[in-house]
Amino acid sequence: MPELTGSKVSTTRGRMPLSPRNMVVIGAALLAIGAGYVVLSAGSPSAAAVLLVLGYCVLLPLGIVI
Repeated sequence: MPELTGSKVSTTRGRMPLSPRNMVVIGAALLAIGAGYVVLSAGSPSAAAVLLVLGYCVLLPLGIVI
């Protein structure tokens, strides 16, 4: 087993760094989710469902993965 004395240990171990590209996609997801709830409160459940699915099931996971 190698010795760890004198070596640097990363403090970001276990974290996933998010780039600006990720943040833009996550921001778009939050906008779609917010718009979905606004449209839902306005009385259009079909359009709201499309926006909410787009935000939660497409853009948010995509923003985490890319």
